[in-house]
Amino acid sequence: MKNMKNNLDEMQEAKLLQIEHNACWLAFWGLLAALVVQLFLFGMDSFRILAGEWIVFMVLAVYLSAACLKNGIWDRRLKADRRTNLLVSLVAAAAAALLFGGVALVRYHSAGGALAAALISLVLVFACCFAALSLTARSYKKTLARLESQGDEDAESD
Repeated sequence: MKNMKNNLDEMQEAKLLQIEHNACWLAFWGLLAALVVQLFLFGMDSFRILAGEWIVFMVLAVYLSAACLKNGIWDRRLKADRRTNLLVSLVAAAAAALLFGGVALVRYHSAGGALAAALISLVLVFACCFAALSLTARSYKKTLARLESQGDEDAESD
């Protein structure tokens, strides 16, 4: 297929990129919200119901993460350091504890079981999230150093 002519000027192109950016994040957080609501409605044993949304959510999450890492991008506001990884892991663990504790309470009507589910998910999610963020931050720093050294080499050759 022949290259189509772009009918947008630079301002329109920048606005379109912003619209696409917002739509991507709206889809990401909307899918997460839909998964959480369905988890409360149907319980944890209803993976067949959640499978479609879960697959799309994970493909989107993996793509965004991989593309950002490949291009040496971490975040606009957060730094790739141990303190940030710790705080983000704690927030994720607390959210998971509330979610799984709440689902267990609604489903089984047992405060003890809900507390156990919350504690187990808190510990597991914290450990997994902190490990994943730490490994990803290390990879990001290596990629960033490589990209910066390539940029320095390109600048010296000019």
